[in-house]
Amino acid sequence: MAMENEKINQEIFDLYDDYAHSKIDRREFMEKISVYAVGGLTVPSLLEYLLPKYTGTQEVKTDDSRLKSKFIKYKSPKGGGKIKGLLSRPKRGQKKWPGIIVVHENRGLNPYIEDVGRRGAIAGFISLAPDALTPLGGYPGNDDEGRALQKKRDRNEMLEDFIAAFYYLKEHPKCNGKVGVVGFCFGGWISNMLAVRVPELSAAVPFYGGQPDAEDVPKIEAPLLLHFAELDERVNAGWAAYEEALKENDKEYTAHNYPAANHGFHNNTTPRYNEEAAKLAWERTIAFFKEKLM
Repeated sequence: MAMENEKINQEIFDLYDDYAHSKIDRREFMEKISVYAVGGLTVPSLLEYLLPKYTGTQEVKTDDSRLKSKFIKYKSPKGGGKIKGLLSRPKRGQKKWPGIIVVHENRGLNPYIEDVGRRGAIAGFISLAPDALTPLGGYPGNDDEGRALQKKRDRNEMLEDFIAAFYYLKEHPKCNGKVGVVGFCFGGWISNMLAVRVPELSAAVPFYGGQPDAEDVPKIEAPLLLHFAELDERVNAGWAAYEEALKENDKEYTAHNYPAANHGFHNNTTPRYNEEAAKLAWERTIAFFKEKLM
């Protein structure tokens, strides 16, 4: 069903955000969007429109000849034990590359995040995209079940999994020892928290991510590049206090707020995708990593 974003009431996107972040359950979500099922729109068609589409949306194919990309497992002794991740790097070029940890949203390592990991490799980095759902069997193949699984894990235990990923990649023989992190939604919070917890982190890029407590900000050593969506009231509510703490502690940061963009605007598999904002944010991200990691 073809729909243009401007024809969909913003409240529908806000409801989807509530549903995607477990503020309302599926039954309540369906009931609430039924109000907007008028004219040619139906509840099933609205739901179909809002859910991610992974077929045909990959920017870098799994068998791209420019890359070496494979699933590996690394140890996370303080987290979930052995964690699966997609490790991707350029096939040719220098002997070592700067590293990027790519952190998924609140639903595990889905095809979109795998694709982002490969995009990082195409840009000249060795990337590791872990799956925090590994202890529960891994990403189950759809986002609804993935969200349900991720709710069963403690987020601080998952944070340990990504800290372990940092050290795995930093010590990898194909990494130059400089490692940054980029994450989306839940992964944005992880990116902020890696900056708090890992002094050796070389750069952090949270996309619409939750903020650390103000008392943790003095611990941040890595430069930050933060991306926000203008319409994302939930995440943006915490930015003013975070920015104040960053300024008070003389931390290096740059923040961008993308006009008319929703939470999740970088994810090209959903209608919240904003092509202009996504491409600009990714260009800025790669330029930032090249400046800080190479």
